[in-house]
Amino acid sequence: MKCLITERGGGILVVLLMFMATPHLLRAQSSMHKMPPMTDRTVQAGSRLVKDAMVVQRPEDISPLLIGEKVPKATLTDMAGKKYDLNKAIAMQPTILVFYRGGWCPYCSKQLSGLQQLLPELKQMGYQLLAVSTDKPEGLAGSAEKQQLDYTLLSDADLSLSKQFGIAYKAPEDYWKMLPETTGGQDKDLLLPVPSVFILDRKGVIQFEYINPDFRQRLNPALLKAVATSLKSTL
Repeated sequence: MKCLITERGGGILVVLLMFMATPHLLRAQSSMHKMPPMTDRTVQAGSRLVKDAMVVQRPEDISPLLIGEKVPKATLTDMAGKKYDLNKAIAMQPTILVFYRGGWCPYCSKQLSGLQQLLPELKQMGYQLLAVSTDKPEGLAGSAEKQQLDYTLLSDADLSLSKQFGIAYKAPEDYWKMLPETTGGQDKDLLLPVPSVFILDRKGVIQFEYINPDFRQRLNPALLKAVATSLKSTL
């Protein structure tokens, strides 16, 4: 995995990643090079609801939302079991939206801890941090307490949001017995999300994304900080 960071005028403007055989793991939109409006993006977003039933079998085959597309409307559940209007929250301030598999995943736990360490700097830049997983609310509360997390954890136990983002895939058979328990029986199709990070503006438009089919590989906090810094003046 090779990362190229281009600097101009003392600030990081563009972050590009070239990866093995997958063309969409990391994308960043430069403040100097905005994507032109594309009418077919609306069609793509609308047709995604139809494609929800066609969940792929492998994480490498997902078709995620792209930079410049708007996130779908969604109401999730927080760790207290209360409804959480995702779009209302996004409209309040720039958002770093993280999808992780669950508190049972050691790679996810490590990622959550790294995000907690980065949280003060993200807040200072004006971002809010939201992390979404397949865990039921009780599982979210357990993760927050165990790792002393001060940011918002949200449950997408039925993976409805993950499917709309185009990052859901059929879980390997090894997970089939566990998922009904950790999701409170809501993950009826036995799916998992590909771990992902999105940076959104207040309109819910994706400005940056990191999506890696290899769940063991997560976005380095230092790189996330660099990208967040480069985008903050445009959000």
